[in-house]
Amino acid sequence: MFFDKPFHALTFNDVVAFCRRQLPEGKQLDYKYMLPKNHEKFAKTIASFANAMGGTIIVGVQDDKNDKPCPPFTGIAYHEKVRNSIEDIIQVYIDPIVFVDINVCVNARGDRMFIVINIPQSNLTPHLVGKSKRAYIRTGQSSRPEAIVHPEKLPWLLDHRRKSERLRHILYDKAESHFDNYLKTMNLSSEGQTTCTISIMPLYPEEPLTGYKQLPEIIKFSSARAPWGILADPEFPLQPVQDGAAVISNKRGIYRMTEFNSYGLVMSKQIITQEEIVNGHSAKIVHIERLAQNLTLFMCTARKFLTRLSFGGPLYFRFKINNTRALRALLGKQQATVLEDYVRMDRNLSLTELEMQTPKILEDILHEAAWSLGLQPDGKELKNLLAQYLQEAH
Repeated sequence: MFFDKPFHALTFNDVVAFCRRQLPEGKQLDYKYMLPKNHEKFAKTIASFANAMGGTIIVGVQDDKNDKPCPPFTGIAYHEKVRNSIEDIIQVYIDPIVFVDINVCVNARGDRMFIVINIPQSNLTPHLVGKSKRAYIRTGQSSRPEAIVHPEKLPWLLDHRRKSERLRHILYDKAESHFDNYLKTMNLSSEGQTTCTISIMPLYPEEPLTGYKQLPEIIKFSSARAPWGILADPEFPLQPVQDGAAVISNKRGIYRMTEFNSYGLVMSKQIITQEEIVNGHSAKIVHIERLAQNLTLFMCTARKFLTRLSFGGPLYFRFKINNTRALRALLGKQQATVLEDYVRMDRNLSLTELEMQTPKILEDILHEAAWSLGLQPDGKELKNLLAQYLQEAH
């Protein structure tokens, strides 16, 4: 994505404003003046994005010799069945089918339109095109924007994905270690402590989505806040790390690290338990309401961060709590002793889902977390609680 607002909220004027920025075509952006009559060629462009890093096609824009949008930006004549036409092309010419987002942006008079097509980076690669069943990847070169991946080189495409998966694990492990390394510099340790780690990042990271020097401004824009907290507290200085930056806070003895990486990783790690008196006895407590607050701030922050990075591919989300056995979990008047050693949930998400379905995603994750910690949460109460937190967070 290349817009600073939810994809399905884009308007005709938003596309005009974007074109005036004069961004050239590249690895993740393509302009088409008309919907091509050569349907297989159009399918090739869509599949090449899906096989690489994903991307955006804007139909209704001419480009010049430098591959930049050329005014006037008036779009093309409105046609009510254009969405069905694009979906038909994908179904006929691409195998397996690529699932795309289509936004038909119509002007105020209703007679002109831009068609914005968001193609996510796919986890079903390679997508083959036409009767010849050829695979293409997006190169970003103006002379050859799509390149054929010959059948004997398809294993390379699959190996490319495996390399991305290895990179994802490396980025995750490094970010996790930064919190423990910080505690060591304070002569502290997370060993034996109950920590909650929430993270999201591209499912197949390949290259930085921004420069690390741009991260401070993006972090300032992205960090969500509410009356009960802020994810990346500006009172604490940014701690530079390789390809990223972290904000580590220790208010009231609660240590938390939020790291942002130029590859698109957002991770929040925090010690979440504290000693309290329950039923006349001292016990280590985890409050589900506080988990809900942390999750809400995290999701709001991640959504703004990934939107600013213009990333539209599949995302890998993880929610993890370790050292949970024998904790007391509290939710309203409910309480339970935790039997699990740890709780972990992994999800594949998309930025569109974060934009359109955040309440449902939060509800599902929190309900499963509470259940895993020995509680039987009331779905309606949980939904109302999260709705309140989402309303307060910005």
